[in-house]
Amino acid sequence: QVQLVESGGGLVQAGGSLRLSCAASGSIFSSDVMGWYRRAPGKQRELVASFVSGGKTNYADSVKGRFTISRDNAKNTVYLQMDSLQFEDTAVYYCNLRRLVPFKDYWGQGTQVTVSS
Repeated sequence: QVQLVESGGGLVQAGGSLRLSCAASGSIFSSDVMGWYRRAPGKQRELVASFVSGGKTNYADSVKGRFTISRDNAKNTVYLQMDSLQFEDTAVYYCNLRRLVPFKDYWGQGTQVTVSS
C-alpha cells in the first residue's frame, strides 16, 4: 500500500509563489512515477507536472516556465514550486503516484491553492 501526504497549499496573491510537497510512504518502487494534478472548480482534473521515464519532466502548457517539479529520492518526496501564480491556478492540487506494473494510481488527499486577483 502507498500513502501520499500533501502540504504547502494556501492563499496567495496573484504573482506570488507557493511550494507544494508530497511525501510518499509504504511500498515505493523505483519504477513508480510521481506527479501533480489539479482540479479547478467546475473543471476536470488535469495534469500539472510529472516525471516521465528517463527522469524527464512533463508540464501542462499553462504552467510551463512558471512551475517546477522536483524530487528528493532519499525522502520519497516530490515538490511543486509554483511561481508567478495566476487566478486561473486556483484549484485543489493532488499528488499522484503511478505504478506501471501492475497499473495503479495512488492519490493524495489534495491541498487547496487559492490565488486572489
